[in-house]
Amino acid sequence: MRVLITGASSGIGRDMARYLSHKGYDLILVARNKEKLLDLCKELKTQTDIIIADLSNKDECEKVYNEVVKRYNEIDILINNAGFGLCGEFVETDLETELSMIDTNIKAVHILTKLFLQDFVKKDKGKILNVASIAGFMPGPLMATYYSTKAYIVRFSQAISEEIRRKKSNVSIHLFCPGPVNTNFNNVANVKFAIKGFSSEYAAKYAVDRMLEGKKIIIPGIKIKATRILAKIIPDKVMAFFCYKMQKRKI
Repeated sequence: MRVLITGASSGIGRDMARYLSHKGYDLILVARNKEKLLDLCKELKTQTDIIIADLSNKDECEKVYNEVVKRYNEIDILINNAGFGLCGEFVETDLETELSMIDTNIKAVHILTKLFLQDFVKKDKGKILNVASIAGFMPGPLMATYYSTKAYIVRFSQAISEEIRRKKSNVSIHLFCPGPVNTNFNNVANVKFAIKGFSSEYAAKYAVDRMLEGKKIIIPGIKIKATRILAKIIPDKVMAFFCYKMQKRKI
């Protein structure tokens, strides 16, 4: 069994690689940082290959797919984990950074899901795990672009999962929506979470285990599950007000 993980050089992606290797899966790890990927490979017990790619670039996304097909013909599981955030007033945050975020958090997931899902459907097997966030279920003032990208991943994954279900296919689409996780994401996004986050090791293990069990929407922690329920019943305007207060404390 072979798994491709994007954003594998640190955080949840790195710890998913460690856990899946421990469980006996061969791996293809994708990230921009070659040194970190090589260091990670030294730890892993199973066959591991790396692909250096900047997934904010459409051509690089297609390169990843073509490299996988050329080297291995197929994979069994795709984990779309690469992504980053940015905190601040929308009128003040950097446009180029936001466009790169949209390309990484949305376009890369869209492209890789499309290409690998077509192959999975043809052979009638395979799993895709898209890493979103609890942020995808609510408005996010002061992190407007990031929350919006995760909302796309939530609805995108739910929609194609229903399409696949109606085909009675053995392919499955899974969605991981954690709350705060202690990773380098916090430094990149320039935030400090108001509530204690999970370790990336716990988040990675939880996501992988639930995916392998067949869980479609994976949300760790009682508080985060409750947040999703509240987001369904509280008016959007009220939720936006509370999200603003919460985000303001992060900056």
